Amino acid sequence: MSIDSLKSALPDYAKDIKLNLSAIASDPSLGDQRLWGTLLASALATRQPQVIAAIEAEARTRMSPEAINAAKAAHAVMAMNNVYYRFAHLVAAKDYATLPARLRMNVMANPGVEKADFELWSLAVSAINGCGKCMDSHEAELRKHGLAPQEIQTAVRAAAVVHAVAAVLDGEQVSGATRSQAA
Repeated sequence: MSIDSLKSALPDYAKDIKLNLSAIASDPSLGDQRLWGTLLASALATRQPQVIAAIEAEARTRMSPEAINAAKAAHAVMAMNNVYYRFAHLVAAKDYATLPARLRMNVMANPGVEKADFELWSLAVSAINGCGKCMDSHEAELRKHGLAPQEIQTAVRAAAVVHAVAAVLDGEQVSGATRSQAA
């Protein structure tokens, strides 16, 4: 599996997604570790097996095992935090926002990679999961670490493209199953 296999799996109507995937996978602005960690954490957030397999295979050729593990950890902790903090942020009763979360997230203090890399990957997953509070928090941390708005935007663009690839492939799978059942 590879990025090329994902591009070839996309139908003609998703040409823009295919072009965006090519562009983002070759974008040099973040460097390999930040880019591929973002792509991997985002792929995991989509839960789409084909996307995860292809991106993880390519990420393994561009990242250390420790960075792969940290990208996976960013996805894992955000899978929990995005649900909790989105709830606390969106419910009308604001007392939840003042209560301690009481969720373990030790990996955020010692992720095994530069803190900015982990924050970037956490931001990408939070964007896919739609947690505004987490996006605000991670974006602010990234600015404190000196990342430019263009770098932050690139990570979110990468998350958006990976999410779109997964959505198209999932839609095609359902559409194909529906066509098979109708025949």
